[in-house]
Amino acid sequence: MKFDFISIGEILIDFAPYGDVEACAFQQNPGGAPANVASVLAKLGVSSAFVGKVGNDSFGISCKNALKSANVCTDYMVMSEEYPTTLAFVTLDETGNREFSFYRNHTADVNLNLDDIAALKGVSSKFFHFGSVSLTAEPERSATLEAVKQAKEQGSIISYDPNLRLPLWGDAQRAKTEILNAFALADVLKISEEEAQFLFGISDCEQAAKMIEQTYKIPFIMITRGPKGCYALVNGKGYHSYAYDLKTIDTTGAGDSFLAGVLYRWISLDKSVEQLTEDEINEMFDFANAVGSLVTTKKGAIPAIPTLEEIHQCMQQQPKLIL
Repeated sequence: MKFDFISIGEILIDFAPYGDVEACAFQQNPGGAPANVASVLAKLGVSSAFVGKVGNDSFGISCKNALKSANVCTDYMVMSEEYPTTLAFVTLDETGNREFSFYRNHTADVNLNLDDIAALKGVSSKFFHFGSVSLTAEPERSATLEAVKQAKEQGSIISYDPNLRLPLWGDAQRAKTEILNAFALADVLKISEEEAQFLFGISDCEQAAKMIEQTYKIPFIMITRGPKGCYALVNGKGYHSYAYDLKTIDTTGAGDSFLAGVLYRWISLDKSVEQLTEDEINEMFDFANAVGSLVTTKKGAIPAIPTLEEIHQCMQQQPKLIL
């Protein structure tokens, strides 16, 4: 079996504020960074699969159904009878920026193990994606790293998102060490400027990207900057790109959707990173910014995924937000 894209990691339920926030009402939305990326790509027509573990409970069933509705292959998704599905409560400020409170002790995704990924043998993909949330605890950490190594051996381009969630680590130094150890596996890196500051103590995106490239030899580096867009270093050349000027309601999944937009255009070109031209790379980022910007105009991540028509309309009609 061959896919264009496979991701491994967490899928969970995000409970986002609904209506009057002070009324403590929450709306249930499926989420989780690796699942978000897989869902965006699948909805845009890319053959996409997700590897992960949820509880065989109403939340886990809801997560699996959301992936199926987005056309993501769920054949490699495990439904646990022993562990429940992870939950996260999201709080939003007046600009739509979010914070998470996780309920993830002894839950299913943390307990993804080597037996659970055995079905991946013989399965290949153009891109294989993982994030650092999968590295926070065993046995999921070992299972994730083994799956990534197998994919790399089979020739997949490895995409990595540090996706820092400090409360899940418990120790900042351990988080830095484990997250940075995984950089050696990456061919593509999507990191936020806040994460770069945490990991390297560098606030300047150009300096951070250059240091990452020199240290880890990653040819495709993206540092996302929220409403300020993205700075990227690809094949040694820097690129500035900008978000679109849309009304932001909820930023959940914006970075994941941006990454999916880049990978969508890259998959359609069917080229190695070295073969990408400057025009193609600039177009990738324009498209990705439209995807990421549109996702912020609705609540939730997977429920907010735009159509190709909406993305192209945004690129043609909406102004860039240059801050």
